[in-house]
Amino acid sequence: QMQPVESGGASVQSGGSLRLSCTFSGVNGGDFARAWFRQAPGNGREGISCISFSVGKTTYQDSVKGRFTISRDDAKNMVYLEMNSLKPEDTAIYYCAVITRIDCSGSWWDHRVGAWGPGTQVTVSS
Repeated sequence: QMQPVESGGASVQSGGSLRLSCTFSGVNGGDFARAWFRQAPGNGREGISCISFSVGKTTYQDSVKGRFTISRDDAKNMVYLEMNSLKPEDTAIYYCAVITRIDCSGSWWDHRVGAWGPGTQVTVSS
């Protein structure tokens, strides 16, 4: 079974930056989109960014648009999330996932496949 493993989370001050990384162990994720989700304390898990297969077209939730950048390296089976201008409301556990679509159209967050990884904690203080 495909198992993502996230890393790179830390405690930073407001305005700071972090780069999250994710690798997928087990079965290769294949020719599918990749995505990042997050779960803030007391909230459900939400999809925040997605990157399509091949052409690397990206999409972002409005709350992170312009501050976060998703990228992928298929040779290494890795996906990344560059986070800038961090805010306290970005505090959450961040998870990566494979999306069983080639692109990130429509409700891509409903098409996640595989087990959730352990996530990586991001804490932003004001």
